[in-house]
Amino acid sequence: MKTLIVYAHPEPKSLNGSLKDLAVSTLSRAGHEVRVSDLYAMNWKAVVDAADYGPNASRPLKVALDSGRAFDSRTLTADVLAEQEKLLWADTIIFQFPLWWYTMPAILKGWVDRVFTYHFAYGVGEHSDTKYGERFGEGTLAGRRALLSVTAGGPESHYAARGINGPIDDLLFPIQHGILYFPGIEVLPPFVLYGADRMTGEDYSDVAKAFEQRLLTLESTEPIAFRRQNFGDYEIPSLRLKEGLEPAGRTGFGLHVRG
Repeated sequence: MKTLIVYAHPEPKSLNGSLKDLAVSTLSRAGHEVRVSDLYAMNWKAVVDAADYGPNASRPLKVALDSGRAFDSRTLTADVLAEQEKLLWADTIIFQFPLWWYTMPAILKGWVDRVFTYHFAYGVGEHSDTKYGERFGEGTLAGRRALLSVTAGGPESHYAARGINGPIDDLLFPIQHGILYFPGIEVLPPFVLYGADRMTGEDYSDVAKAFEQRLLTLESTEPIAFRRQNFGDYEIPSLRLKEGLEPAGRTGFGLHVRG
């Protein structure tokens, strides 16, 4: 298995840094190839601008169209091309990050904004009355798996169904479904560590064992059963879930998970 770890934390000695290092050592010992994109160490540029798309960028800038043109002509910046190559190389992508203000750190969102360009991660495939592009289960990155390894400062009860922060599955839905599943990546159930700010060394020993188990079962773990866009569950082109397919009592984001 070839695994790319995209890591976003400014402190190498942090809990997130320890989990990243543990992933590298565990997977390497198991015979897997591992690459790491350490975004802070790379001084990753987190904002999209005209410089990403070369001297032919339009004025005014049209981000989608310019990114697609630059992707097609191989004139994206070297850092973006390198990350796209890593994604195409990988079988599995692990995203290691803290949950900050209910989402990923800005540097990681900037990685997505710049790397997931038009014609690479979106805007691919046939658009017609029967198919609305290759999205949500299809696409350039289909055949790959992803795992979110996330630390959260609050206790697990804050992220439960009735918790004040909202269910963790809802908070992660825009990332897991909207960013990863959109271009075809199958998403594994996340590995979430709660109460990270109060974790002790003794706690970490148990955490490390649990994370190692997840890492060693990446290939056998069933992905989240998100519905595929073009395989009969949605009306085309409205992309509304067809009547009668929702499980009893389920609403919101949960409608887009089968079973």
